[in-house]
Amino acid sequence: MNERRDAGTGTAEPMAGDGRMDPATEAFLAHRNLLFTVAYEMLGSAADAEDALQETWLRWVKVDLGQVSDQRAYLVRIATRRSLDRLRVMKRRKEEYVGPWLPEPLLTAPDVAEDVELAESVSMALMLVLETLSPTERAVFVLREVFDVGYEEIAAAVGKTPVTVRQIAHRARRHVDARRPREVVSLSQARAAVESFQRALETRDLQGLLDVLAPEVVLVSDGGGVKQAAARPIIGAGKVARMIVSGLGKAQIALTSEPTVVNGNPALVLRVDGEIDGVIAVRVEDARITGLYYVRNPQKLTRIASETPLTLK
Repeated sequence: MNERRDAGTGTAEPMAGDGRMDPATEAFLAHRNLLFTVAYEMLGSAADAEDALQETWLRWVKVDLGQVSDQRAYLVRIATRRSLDRLRVMKRRKEEYVGPWLPEPLLTAPDVAEDVELAESVSMALMLVLETLSPTERAVFVLREVFDVGYEEIAAAVGKTPVTVRQIAHRARRHVDARRPREVVSLSQARAAVESFQRALETRDLQGLLDVLAPEVVLVSDGGGVKQAAARPIIGAGKVARMIVSGLGKAQIALTSEPTVVNGNPALVLRVDGEIDGVIAVRVEDARITGLYYVRNPQKLTRIASETPLTLK
């Protein structure tokens, strides 16, 4: 049997003599985008999600496919377990992180933005809410509320009884509902808010910023100790607008912004002297911006040059 190396798995793929993939590889690749989406929503890190997929692949090729009745469910179970292991390690890593931690932004295709359920589930706003859950709560919430996985299958994935999983799901849903955006705005409303913010940003228009920012807006910036960023979230339209205008004025930099779609939602890529400085994702409610999430950490900007395919199926 021949082998070829696949960029999607980073492993050697067994191939039959006639060039066809073996069944295990074919099944894995058929569900790869789903597995990545599951891992990313659990971890908030594309790099860690890819590592979880690599570990999933290594487990999967050892499975006797003749004993697997539902390959998709089995793969999701493996990916969930590997992601849970990583999530517990990441929790310790985040405690040592310099400044606020934000999820890694992903450049996504138009079809992600058009899928309201998917776009909300990977939005920066909701991903940050998921950060407030315990690892097991997050896994249960993601599998149940986002991917509609049954309680028994979730129980097998997280090592709990179905009864316990139901209780965890109820608790996690209540926790998330109390913190998630009050409404899911239309794509056109979100785009309009981002466009208004972009105009005010590029012209250093203080009043323009105040007009588009909600009174209770929160700005969170993530520099990871590599790039300058606010040590704590900045709250309030006045404080956020003045900090933006003042910071741009003092720096005397050639700032340009480019509309894009990050995590299924309208966002801006900021460039300084032509070089990418960061990505600003937003949370929009009632046509005004209630959350600004500015990712400057260079290690988290590797996924905005090419689209990352995401799916719920």
